[in-house]
Amino acid sequence: MTLDSPFVLVDLDRAPHSGLGLGTAGVSGRVLVGVAEKPVEADGDFDVLLSADPDPPRPWVSCADPYATARRLAEIVAERPAASVALMQVLRMGPALAPADRLVAESLAYSTLQGSAVFRAWLDSAPARTPRPSPAPVRLSRDGDRLAITLDRPQARNAMDAGTRDALCEALEVAVLDPSITRVDLYGNGPAFCAGGDLSEFGTARDPAQAHLVRVQRSPAALLQRCGERVIAHLHGACVGAGIELTAFAGRVVATPDTVIRLPEVGMGLIPGAGGTASLPLRVGRERTAYLALSGVGLSVGEALRWGLVDEVVEGE
Repeated sequence: MTLDSPFVLVDLDRAPHSGLGLGTAGVSGRVLVGVAEKPVEADGDFDVLLSADPDPPRPWVSCADPYATARRLAEIVAERPAASVALMQVLRMGPALAPADRLVAESLAYSTLQGSAVFRAWLDSAPARTPRPSPAPVRLSRDGDRLAITLDRPQARNAMDAGTRDALCEALEVAVLDPSITRVDLYGNGPAFCAGGDLSEFGTARDPAQAHLVRVQRSPAALLQRCGERVIAHLHGACVGAGIELTAFAGRVVATPDTVIRLPEVGMGLIPGAGGTASLPLRVGRERTAYLALSGVGLSVGEALRWGLVDEVVEGE
């Protein structure tokens, strides 16, 4: 790839310790990927680092064929350049921002991409879906100083629609406002913990600016930033998009063996919009977050445990 391309690949076996000398300004409009058979020293300019090592240290990602994986990432960037570059820009900015501001930056980028031709084309090609609102999408129960919050839309695999988001905010506000609650258990009822955003609502907000205001004012992620150290997230089945973006804020994450984690938003022409660019880097680092979001691949519970995205694997609870 040339430096005019939004995707830049560096073979670190041939150019060790090199980030091309681009610096932050030089890579701001590009996705910079490094590949090596074995992990080598690499500077902080790289967005993704791929290695054939079966168990590489952070920030490297293990791939059977890192060069083939890099070619696939190049194809994704070529197909979704605006979303791919915006994702990297938001992730790079994160460490310099206050936690709350990371969510604002993510939402601004997400809202901008909602107005893109690529996202509209994805909407036009997606099958029509009928909204399935639930009268009580979130259940609460309290036992002494412990609060249990359960996503309860099993018919929709606990997909996050506006009603669920608002109900989850109300539930988390209980924990934030009541210091006598020392533990919050977060569950999902049914076959999946959370299948991500409810696709029946995607594209229904025709005003991206207003959507941004709603997203930052009614934010489960912002509430989890305030009480996450008291939260234990219990994952199972599909944990897609918001299903992992929100739970990565939890002080402890346990998962059953059937748990599969995925960030699909770039494939839609978007970036994670439920807090994932703020939460996942705290657990797995910016580079591994970038890989998950850019590739859209499913992450097994074993790999999630090795990375630190999951703290413990347990049998069905």
